[in-house]
Amino acid sequence: MEPTDISPPDQGIRSHWRDIPLRVRSEVEEWLGGKVVSAETQPTGFSPGVAAALTLADGQRVFIKAVASEPNPITPTMHRQEIKVVSAMPKDSPVPRLLWSYDEGTDGWVVLLFEHVEGRHPAKPWLATELDRVVAALEDLNARLTPSPLPNSIVGTASEMFDSEICGWRKLLDDRPSRLDCVDEWSRRHLETLADIEETIVDALVGDTLLHMDTRADNILLSHERIWFLDWPHACIGPAWLDVVAFASSVRMQGGPPPEVVISKHAACLVAESDTITAAVVSIAGYFTRQALLPPPPGLPTVRAFQAAQGLVARQWAAQRTGLA
Repeated sequence: MEPTDISPPDQGIRSHWRDIPLRVRSEVEEWLGGKVVSAETQPTGFSPGVAAALTLADGQRVFIKAVASEPNPITPTMHRQEIKVVSAMPKDSPVPRLLWSYDEGTDGWVVLLFEHVEGRHPAKPWLATELDRVVAALEDLNARLTPSPLPNSIVGTASEMFDSEICGWRKLLDDRPSRLDCVDEWSRRHLETLADIEETIVDALVGDTLLHMDTRADNILLSHERIWFLDWPHACIGPAWLDVVAFASSVRMQGGPPPEVVISKHAACLVAESDTITAAVVSIAGYFTRQALLPPPPGLPTVRAFQAAQGLVARQWAAQRTGLA
């Protein structure tokens, strides 16, 4: 298996401010107390909804995320979950502050307004200096969010997430889709062994840190003063090392160093059980491998190519850690 030379774009097809119905835009402007005079769409990220920096007539700036049940019926649920998570964040967290939210309910629009943060996404290919800053900031974030400021009733645990969503080899073993032949020979040859390894991860994800669990370049903003972590619908509670392990394969995919180099920069990874990290890597590789075989979700036509590229890197990492040739 060879790593990809060029990663697919980390962006889908966005809606725009003017795509929001007038009644909803009016609610936004009424709360803001002014007219929106310009809207700059944020292109990165896969949500089919609106993600844009709004400027008001008085110069005030805010960031809006808004979505309806069309074209993707799952996205409003994710926005509602993010509202719960970011509303409960400690005020000193490196997370843009949620100013206001609006929810029309089933089949309606869900809107989040955040403080506007001046910053940019990390360069691609990754720069060593920026990666060091991000991993250090992630380590600090993990420390700030230990113990978790949110209860399990809001975010659930990493064990629950892996058991229901992440463990892809087990799902592939259950359904054995014919398209598995399209992945690579390594996956076919070791499918049962990989499923056995990932089976151990669910009970091993012990910890009390609130994790982001979707850390990648398009969910990070760099300013001169600090690093900001965006988009929190996948947050869960687990061991601090898991965030950087879940992040590492995306770094390699986008031109950064090998995953082992990335995790070596995070103190929690240095003291975690090696076999447990290996099981997590195997499970993450299985997740991306299986996701890439599925049809594109409604409104997200580009996400499968991105997952396939990350899966290739994750499988290479899993092969390295397990010794499965």
